[in-house]
Amino acid sequence: MRILVLHGPNLQLLGRREPDVYGSDTLDTINRVLTEKAVALGVEVDCFQSNQEGDLVTCIGDAPGTYAGLIINPAAYTHTSIALRDAIKAVDLPCVEVHLSNISQRETFRQVSFTAGVCIAQIAGFGGKGYVLALEGLVEHIKKQ
Repeated sequence: MRILVLHGPNLQLLGRREPDVYGSDTLDTINRVLTEKAVALGVEVDCFQSNQEGDLVTCIGDAPGTYAGLIINPAAYTHTSIALRDAIKAVDLPCVEVHLSNISQRETFRQVSFTAGVCIAQIAGFGGKGYVLALEGLVEHIKKQ
């Protein structure tokens, strides 16, 4: 089983961008921990980060046939991207949305997620650990199907 993990804009800045909000883990650290957890679960993960909405949409569109599910942190695109929402819905793969911070406790404009409605779950507020929780839940969900 292979899982695609997508990281949205500015997440390459983790570790130095607003650590009081996003934590001190770097994206490399999150990807390493996630890969280690995948091995323990007997699955594979491929991680991809882009600041370009179209790159993320293309990855989602290309996922069927290669991946059993998706984990996405759309970052700022969470609150703006109908294109990501449509792509997730179109591929009909189970998807978990992840946020490092609790978006429900943030600014009003960050409290709306266009993508959550087409995902099987949303995990927010646990920092980098949220990706691990997403992977565990997604793998369990896929195995039950």
